[in-house]
Amino acid sequence: MKPRDLAIYVFLATAWGLSFLVVLKVVAAFGWVGAVTIRAFIASFTLFALARLTRRRLDFGVGWKPFLIVGATTVAGQLIGLSYATPLIGTAMAAILVASIPLFSMLISHVWGLERIGATGLAGLLLGVVGILLLVGFPAVPVTTSFVVGCAAALAACFSAAFGSNYASHRLRGEGPFEVTIGSFLFGGIITLPLLLVIPVPAMPSATDFLYLLISGCVMSATTYVLYFQLVASIGATRAISVEFVVTVVAVFVGAVVLDEPLSAIQFVGAAVIISGCALVLGFVPWRVRRLAQTPIPHQDGVP
Repeated sequence: MKPRDLAIYVFLATAWGLSFLVVLKVVAAFGWVGAVTIRAFIASFTLFALARLTRRRLDFGVGWKPFLIVGATTVAGQLIGLSYATPLIGTAMAAILVASIPLFSMLISHVWGLERIGATGLAGLLLGVVGILLLVGFPAVPVTTSFVVGCAAALAACFSAAFGSNYASHRLRGEGPFEVTIGSFLFGGIITLPLLLVIPVPAMPSATDFLYLLISGCVMSATTYVLYFQLVASIGATRAISVEFVVTVVAVFVGAVVLDEPLSAIQFVGAAVIISGCALVLGFVPWRVRRLAQTPIPHQDGVP
């Protein structure tokens, strides 16, 4: 890995790991719908303005439908689910569940015929399922209705992200990172906008709240996704998606140390099992996953 790629890798892991903490701040001020909707528009408009200022040519010739589908899954579905779940189950728990995204992604890719998973990959998927059961079934906090709903929302968000990842790799493979990010975030914001009529912003946010929102939209959405797609182009999708493992470590550290969130010993075992399963599925072992096509390019995966 080149020094530039390594720098991007470290930046993404740090920014996305810390984004769970920012999500708590933004959701508390704007509500879980407002946090996603406004963030999506900020990210889209920021990149569009940057493209105009730098006279970057944008090409959306592929049509609006692919951006709508990716926006509905990787933006609306994923971010709504994680924004709703994180305050209920905590940043550490949400971050660990995000490690299931590569498992879902590989499973969907196999079903769609984009990639065939052999015995090693199947073993990894089974390990991932066991790890998720350990996480959800043996928490360090009481298993309340809100906790169960939060875990379900987080897993639904992860599946949504994996679905959008595979769809983007199939329909938007030739599009630039600016176009993919601008289009998907724009449609994601449009999709979630009507929900503000049901779940409005709870109160007038403070100046600090708006600062957190700008950080979420400009840095942890617009900037990171453009860099991520550059990383995918440079080192490949499989190696790039491994950043999710480091994101989980950073977010769990923040949740446990900064926010004093409890985690049981068996949950640490569950996290290790999930990461081991991902390593098997992604081929980070001597035995490789047999591929029929290039690994799908993940789009906006595991970022709340």
